[in-house]
Amino acid sequence: MTDNKFDTYEDEDDDWISRSSLKRDAEALQRLGAKMIDLKPHQLDSIEMDENLRDAIDEAKRLKPRSGALKRQFQYIGKLMRFEDADVIEKGINGCDLKHEEYNKIFHRLERWRDRLLDNDEGMIDVILAEYPHTDIQHLRQLIRNTQREISKNKPPLTSKRLFRYLRELEGC
Repeated sequence: MTDNKFDTYEDEDDDWISRSSLKRDAEALQRLGAKMIDLKPHQLDSIEMDENLRDAIDEAKRLKPRSGALKRQFQYIGKLMRFEDADVIEKGINGCDLKHEEYNKIFHRLERWRDRLLDNDEGMIDVILAEYPHTDIQHLRQLIRNTQREISKNKPPLTSKRLFRYLRELEGC
């Protein structure tokens, strides 16, 4: 013969969540909110969130680092995050990170191109013309010559920056 009061306790144990688990979840939401503070305003605009959460994030950006007020603001953001869909916000943040990584890859590729152009790599001009047929070859060659002259005379890198800017314009960055 079984005692019914023990059966009800077993049913309640199935729904029980430990305090440690709740604390870990709350801290994870705070960390996610802290990541959002590091984003730029246009990146935050692309993430779907409540207006109160956005205001709290903007307020946290205004606060000084290493202040008690900022710590309290993180806790408040974590509290507001409980009512948000954390998966959607995390996907939005990761999307911003991917865009940033993609931009960095393009930036580094253009730097390598500039360096190869300055080393008189004629094949690089062909690569640029194949990639961007609308390139003004005369202007590109002039920028290369001026930059090489600038480097040989140890002048500030003004035309080097112009060359890089022109490559970025070709890329559309």
